[in-house]
Amino acid sequence: MSPDDQTYAAAGVSLTTAEAVVDRLRGAVESTRTPAVVGSFGAFAGLYAIDERRLLAASTDSVGSKLVLARRAGKLRWCGADLAAHGINDVLTTGAEPLFFLDYVAASTIDTEQVAELVEGAADVCRAAGCAILGGETAELPGIYRDEELDFCGTVVGLVDRDDVIDGSRARHGDVVVGMPSAGIHANGFSLVRRIVGDDPFDSDLLLPPTCCYLDDVRSLRTRADVRALAHVTGGGIGGNLARVLPEGVGAVIDPGSWRRPAVFAWLAEHGVPEDELRRVFNIGIGYCAVVPAAHVERSDLVIGRLESGVDGVAWSDA
Repeated sequence: MSPDDQTYAAAGVSLTTAEAVVDRLRGAVESTRTPAVVGSFGAFAGLYAIDERRLLAASTDSVGSKLVLARRAGKLRWCGADLAAHGINDVLTTGAEPLFFLDYVAASTIDTEQVAELVEGAADVCRAAGCAILGGETAELPGIYRDEELDFCGTVVGLVDRDDVIDGSRARHGDVVVGMPSAGIHANGFSLVRRIVGDDPFDSDLLLPPTCCYLDDVRSLRTRADVRALAHVTGGGIGGNLARVLPEGVGAVIDPGSWRRPAVFAWLAEHGVPEDELRRVFNIGIGYCAVVPAAHVERSDLVIGRLESGVDGVAWSDA
């Protein structure tokens, strides 16, 4: 297989199409807007006012095709953790504290043990975060899912005071980007990972560590610094996600040599994934970004970039 083939698009996933879908749905979503909706469509989590002071923050997602490899490796519990952590990380970008989680499991034929592993994995994360699992839904859908396939989706809802909302609007030239390490790939880009693995044996400890939950890290940072923006680094990488929370006219310049990448990204490179594709698809070792004033940084080794006026989105210092 040519190295040029080891891309997300070659694996059947188009980030361009994903962006186009968001644009296509924008009109329908905006047509439902009520006075209680705060902010614009396309953020990591939506905000909804429940009174003059408090806002609900909500996000929904799925584990995706990581489930295929996790099922083979007997690591579905890790995927349960992925889903809960992912949702909590999303609502956390608004400054919200997680309140509750709801899940949805679907398969051609329900395997009770597999469902239990997924939900128990989510419960591990939710307990640590003080986030209640209110319930969910389990569906058997033969004819929609192939034999032995399953899907795991979930929604997290959080709560934030209006005065505590973090939306990126106060980020400015000279602020720095603090990077929080990832455990590895987390739960994005697995269509490409599966293309590389094929039917061969693989190292589950290398490829499948669950998504880090950054709740405690962000809570701690907010006690020491004025956190002006938060970005959860998922599909689209640092560039695609950090750009979502920066105000117009201000971008970020990221130094890709300022942190150590987990070994899995060297593994991906060795299997033909080009560096620009690694940056475009994966988190490459940074699972969460925070924008803070330079004067508030206590550890310079956590700084991975700076904001600059006139930069469009996110640029790389080695480009």
